[in-house]
This record gives sequence, structure tokens and C-alpha cells, in this order.
Amino acid sequence: MKLDNITVLDFETSGLDPSRDRVIEVAAIRCFGGEIVSQFQTLIRFDGALAPKITEITGITGADLVNGMDEETAFRILNRLIGDSTIVAHNAMFDLGFLHHTLLRLANRSFPNDFLDTLTIARERHTYPHNLKEMSQRYGIALEGAHRSLNDVIACWKLLEKMNEEQSVSNYINVLGYMKKFGMPKWHPQKANMVPVEIKYA
Repeated sequence: MKLDNITVLDFETSGLDPSRDRVIEVAAIRCFGGEIVSQFQTLIRFDGALAPKITEITGITGADLVNGMDEETAFRILNRLIGDSTIVAHNAMFDLGFLHHTLLRLANRSFPNDFLDTLTIARERHTYPHNLKEMSQRYGIALEGAHRSLNDVIACWKLLEKMNEEQSVSNYINVLGYMKKFGMPKWHPQKANMVPVEIKYA
């Protein structure tokens, strides 16, 4: 598959529920012809109390977010960057959920784009574990500062390239795997082909 007109994105968030929690950091890169042609990263202002667990995972504190960009401006910029591209993320169900619920709240609409999930591909092709750090190591990709958005999107883009070199990822467009034992997610994109996943252990 020719990897053209791709936007790799990653959100850090105040919690795990996209209908209630908020995006606190966004990063995205737009890729054409195998090259990163533009990128966007910002912290987003957040007025609530940030859970210590979120700070522990991301290193982001409530004080960091005081001067963050306002949510509406950040998502307007992100929306323009994405345009008509294919959206890529590692564990895309998570990021697409936040994209959908935030756009719904801000603009009363969702997104029409195709998408690719590197986690779904990883689960089918490899044994556990499948997190971005582990997959980066398997493919010899340097990932410094995981759980900060820009580092994660660059690693995800390189992972997609390696996976596509290995075998075309075209069959995975709009395919989202979900853990069989947890059942179907509450929300998923309308065009998603939802596939139950059984984890393969070594």
C-alpha cells in the first residue's frame, strides 16, 4: 500500500471516558509520499483537577495546562490538518472516540475519514505485549518519552511504515479490533469493521 495522505495523531487525556473526559494534549503529523510535511502539537487548557495517575503516566501537571491552547482553537487547527486524510493511531479506538466526542460537543458533527489502527495490526501479527513501546522495540524504532503525544505519533508513523513494508496494511483500513472478553465498545465509527480479538501469547 502506498502510504500517502496520512495523518497520525495521538491524544493525552484527563481520563479514559471520551464522553466525559477531555483531551489535554494533542499531536498530529501529516504525511505525503513517505515524508512528514507538517505537524501540530499543543497542550490544551484544562480547568478541572488532573488526577495524579495522569501526571504519573504523562508527566503533564495541572500547572502545565493553565496556559494551554483553548480546546476549540486546538481542534479547529487539528481538523484542518487532518483534512481528507486517512487517520492513523496506535489503539485508534481510544483516539477516535475522543475525536468523535470532542467534535460532537464543539461542532455537532463527527469525522468522515478512513482510519488505520497499528494496534489492531500488531495484535494480528505478533504475540503479546502490543503497546507502542514494545512494538517500537520489536521493529528497531527509537521511542523516547512515551506517553507524550509528539513522540508517540512519530513512533506510530515509523511503525506503520515498517508494518507496511513487511506486508501491505491496505486490508486493515477501517478495521478495529476489540477485546472479546470486554465485548463491543459503547461507541465506534459507523464505517468501522469491528473484529473480536483473541490475544496471542508467546
